[in-house]
Amino acid sequence: MERTDRRSSLGLRVATLLGIGWAPVAPGTVATIVAGVPCFLLVGHLSWPAQTAFALFVYALGWVATDAAERELGKSDPSEAVIDELCGFLVSMLGHPVTFPSILAGIVFFRLFDIWKPWPLRWLDRNIHGGFGAMLDDLGAGIYANVAGLIVLRLAGVI
Repeated sequence: MERTDRRSSLGLRVATLLGIGWAPVAPGTVATIVAGVPCFLLVGHLSWPAQTAFALFVYALGWVATDAAERELGKSDPSEAVIDELCGFLVSMLGHPVTFPSILAGIVFFRLFDIWKPWPLRWLDRNIHGGFGAMLDDLGAGIYANVAGLIVLRLAGVI
């Protein structure tokens, strides 16, 4: 195996979050729960700037890994590449408390906005390509989910 093949395979492993993206049903939701929640439990107690820096690191890593996955799988924004769900979920949880209601709201709102893709997310998804674009619409869904979660949790008196 050539060196470039190993890099591409490593990129695919990172993009699929070590195979989570091969889940037969709803790989994005599986990745949000199986990778996103434990990751948030690890970083959710850090300061807001540290959480933001970590989410941006995941974005950069996902950009590179998704580019590699696209090349290896031969398709744009492959559904198997789920590192964008990890990044988007982390963004949806920025500044939220590490509590069950907050995490549940984060999951529900992130998946809702990621699937629905309200403006301008649908435009971003259709017009910005490569790993950067694959990550970008999930980052936007995370921002929408973050705000929606904060509003609902505050109105419910949970935070």
